[in-house]
Amino acid sequence: MSGAAPTDRAVFVRDNTRVLAPPHVPELRLHLADEATALWEKTEEELGAMGLPPPYWAFAWAGGQALARYVLDNPGIVAGRSVLDFAAGSGIVGIAAMRVGAASAVSTEIDGFALAAITANAALNGVTVTARDEDTTAEPAGRFDVVLCGDVFYEKPMAEKVLAWLDRERVAGATVLVGDPGRSYLPKERLEAVAEYRVPVTRALEDSEIKVTRVWRFAA
Repeated sequence: MSGAAPTDRAVFVRDNTRVLAPPHVPELRLHLADEATALWEKTEEELGAMGLPPPYWAFAWAGGQALARYVLDNPGIVAGRSVLDFAAGSGIVGIAAMRVGAASAVSTEIDGFALAAITANAALNGVTVTARDEDTTAEPAGRFDVVLCGDVFYEKPMAEKVLAWLDRERVAGATVLVGDPGRSYLPKERLEAVAEYRVPVTRALEDSEIKVTRVWRFAA
């Protein structure tokens, strides 16, 4: 978590991004970075620390774009239901859910700048999303009707932790959907593909300009 005050983080987000439409979800607007390295360096300067993780919140990642697209095209999945957008980054998925009638959306992150970005992005799109600093995997299951996860299976320890938690959420009755562009630790044996997209992404953070990305439903 950043030591900067919430107001300072909000100003940082505004001053170091542009309001753009994610290419695969042009209905939405987000505060996005033009160039990864420059923002990364500014974030390290702001926090007075080196070796920080990338500013995930400032980019429309493939998994999140695909999941947001699927939610916008299939509003019945979230309409009238409580939604969790886990490891939300920019908040794109929770925002999409609220745009099509979710009763509520909570977007969780552990990065203070991401929390500021989520709040700013929700306001840009005329919706209310609760941005919460929380490791949801350690919380009791069953608090939400729908759990949405964009691009979370890129590291083994996190993938194992998330998989066990999603299993608990499914058993508790939640609809669980995952957006993923083929990360190494995606548990395909536990998932059923429900949609596939070709999602434009930034070459600054990915190995190609188009990522074939699927939306998966978590199965028993």
